[in-house]
Amino acid sequence: MSIRPFRDIKRRKTREINVGKVKVGGENPISVQSMTNTLTTDIKATIKQINEISSEGADIVRVSCPDELSSKALKEIIKHVDVPIVADIHFHYKRAIEAAENGASCLRINPGNIGSKDKIKEVVKAAIDHNCSIRVGVNAGSLEKDILEKYKEPCPEALVESALRNIRILEDENFQNLKISVKSSDVFLSVEAYKQLSKSTDYPLHLGITEAGGFIPGSIKSSIGLGTLLLDGIGDTIRISLSDNPVEEVKIGNEILKSLNLRERGVKIISCPSCARQGFEVIETVKILEEKLSHIKTPITLSVIGCVVNGPGEAALTDVGITGGKKGNNMLYLSGVQSEKVLTRDMIDRVVNEIEKKASELDNSK
Repeated sequence: MSIRPFRDIKRRKTREINVGKVKVGGENPISVQSMTNTLTTDIKATIKQINEISSEGADIVRVSCPDELSSKALKEIIKHVDVPIVADIHFHYKRAIEAAENGASCLRINPGNIGSKDKIKEVVKAAIDHNCSIRVGVNAGSLEKDILEKYKEPCPEALVESALRNIRILEDENFQNLKISVKSSDVFLSVEAYKQLSKSTDYPLHLGITEAGGFIPGSIKSSIGLGTLLLDGIGDTIRISLSDNPVEEVKIGNEILKSLNLRERGVKIISCPSCARQGFEVIETVKILEEKLSHIKTPITLSVIGCVVNGPGEAALTDVGITGGKKGNNMLYLSGVQSEKVLTRDMIDRVVNEIEKKASELDNSK
């Protein structure tokens, strides 16, 4: 049970590519990505973090390969994870070749800074031989010198020109298994660059606001930038860039998609900000429920409203609902219908039990 969307988003049609087992573009769901911040040569720590990121709902994980030991470490890392791995490569073509040989599902490169045409040919051959896709990753902070001189500063036109130039380099080698990003730390610059690029190519677009900052400012910047583009149907895979635990990036990415009805995963909680009318401590209750329900992957809606002003109306539209009442007598709703009164001391355990029961029913009905 859920509220009917006021507007369905019509996504821009793009080509479909494979990043390992994950299909990106076309009619496929928008995927969520993150990136490890461990030393890739610390194999145990990197495996642990990849699995934590994956458990939170990431579809794809990127790993930096700055040196030979890192790119060769991928061979062991990939044996112990269940998500496609993107190798992040800058400047050195041999790292890209090694990453492809050691199991990477995708290479994040800028062909223009890889080197000579012969080196690019070697990278493309390795990608083809090992069924690797490529992400052309353009960043406002590392534009080509001649493009920067032409435009005087990073601007949407500069990012798009760089992206199209790098695409042509790969297309000249008959390689089209690619996706593109044009990132900036500036929301307006990023949004306009992606909008212009979406009119110039039908390759899948990887969305992101790069170097967005800490958890709160970075989440807000990313939500505004990516939300604006996603509402216009632009974007096939997303990454939230935060100076924080990568797991938090996945949480924010999934919440952005869930808020736009572009993804259904886990429990979607509708809750009030609380006020003097609340019949129980709403804020603390929501925090506890978020933690206790984090293991649920089945799409379920839950309303947690502190009083009867909006409580019954919200509960009527969710799978499970709880509305605050007088003297700790709170009303439990199941499938939008009043079920019974529940005392505050029993409320959290009862809601968790009902959500788990609902998840089991839905899983068994598939």
